[in-house]
Amino acid sequence: MSLTTKEITGVVLAGGKSRRFGRNKAFAEIDGIPLIERALNVMSSVFNEVVIITNNPEEYSYLNIPAQRDLITEVGPLGGIYTGLSKIRTYSGFFVACDMPYLDSGLIRFMTRVSKGFDAVVPRAGWKIESLHAIYTKACLPAVSRLIDSGKYQPRKIFDNAQVRYVEEEEIKNFDPGMRCFDNINSVKELREAKSGKGL
Repeated sequence: MSLTTKEITGVVLAGGKSRRFGRNKAFAEIDGIPLIERALNVMSSVFNEVVIITNNPEEYSYLNIPAQRDLITEVGPLGGIYTGLSKIRTYSGFFVACDMPYLDSGLIRFMTRVSKGFDAVVPRAGWKIESLHAIYTKACLPAVSRLIDSGKYQPRKIFDNAQVRYVEEEEIKNFDPGMRCFDNINSVKELREAKSGKGL
């Protein structure tokens, strides 16, 4: 038995400071569509409930999507995961970063289907774990709190003491052969390359 997309909330993390980008990259456009809207379009096509986690909810009010202010700041994406898990109505949340322009709805649906019975579901390709394209359940909250208290802010450490279903490279490539769904925009140069079709 698998979870349905009605039992999982889509969570888009938009709390980053975009230091390398120089301005809020959530509103940078590819093909005339801001990155935040590209992410929301995919997430809304999969999940009944979608929420934005951000330090500035007022910036996103025009989207008519619930936006929650970070409960803990200055701890990177881990604070967004903590806030999301604390605030969502469902037991599970599918967390993605707002600067990922090529999310694949098929892969996201697959991850929800294999999530039953696990604390987290996360893609893995070799040594690389995509912790900002992952399902977390409220069972992860104690681990997230401990990491924040200890000053260790790497989300991947959540998985050290969790029941994790890793989605392996061959499974990912069934949906996205080039695995572009994990690309993210960190700089103006990467944005230009994305716009030109050269990839990231």
